[in-house]
Amino acid sequence: MSKRSQGLFVGKTRHLARHHKPSSLGINEIIKDIKVGENVAIVPKGNFKNIPHPRYKGRIGRVMEKRGAAYVVKLKMLNSTVQLIVPGIHLQKMGAPAIKKTA
Repeated sequence: MSKRSQGLFVGKTRHLARHHKPSSLGINEIIKDIKVGENVAIVPKGNFKNIPHPRYKGRIGRVMEKRGAAYVVKLKMLNSTVQLIVPGIHLQKMGAPAIKKTA
C-alpha cells in the first residue's frame, strides 16, 4: 500500500468550499488596488496554493503596506497582533479607514 499524502490542506478542503466554479472569478477580483490603511476581510478564493491559513478566514484587519502583488495585513487576535502577507485576490474591502483626529 502507498502512504497517504500529508499535504497542506489534507482533509480540509471541504471547509474552504465556496460553492462556485473557480473560473467565475472576474478580472476585477484578480486585479484590485487596495490602499494602505484600508480595512479588509480575508476571504480565501481561487486555488489553494497561496491562500492564508483557514484560521484567518473572515478576519478583518488593516493594510499596512504593499509587497509586490501582495499586501501586509495586520490583525488583532485576542491580546496579540499578527501580520500576514496575503495576495490581493484573497482580500475584500470593508470600508473607509478610521480617521485620526489631531488636537
